[in-house]
Amino acid sequence: MKTNILGLPVKESEVIANELNVLLSNFQVYYQNLRGIHWNIRGKRFFDLHVKFEELYTDAQIKIDLIAERVLTIGATPLHTFEDYIKYNTVTAGKNISVDEEAVQLIVNSLSHLLKIERGILNKSAEINDEGTNSMMSDFIAEQEKTIWMMQAWLEESL
Repeated sequence: MKTNILGLPVKESEVIANELNVLLSNFQVYYQNLRGIHWNIRGKRFFDLHVKFEELYTDAQIKIDLIAERVLTIGATPLHTFEDYIKYNTVTAGKNISVDEEAVQLIVNSLSHLLKIERGILNKSAEINDEGTNSMMSDFIAEQEKTIWMMQAWLEESL
């Protein structure tokens, strides 16, 4: 079996890089969703949500960079055009969302979708002992599961 400089099988690493590029595309749309709801949120919860959405898009921006750098590390080229992002994205694009519940639900749905992609990558990277990708996916998954829990708690009606 032919391996790359990292000692990972070339063919399987190419598959993982392609899936990371799909994740990258979806994260770019998620990031832009967060920017949009940050800009457009209205209502009595504006101050709290405006800050929270900025925190989330800053985190997403960091993750986007980490994903792109992982693609490069395993020997591929990260996608970097809006044309590619749109082509490979499957996260729902939010448009003109200004209502708090709708904005938070978009985040929950987007993160749930990203988790599915990340778990698929984690399974494939685990098969070839790609610890760099495993670690990154595990960290993303743990953080996003907690964010979903918090957002779901926020969406619940008080008793």
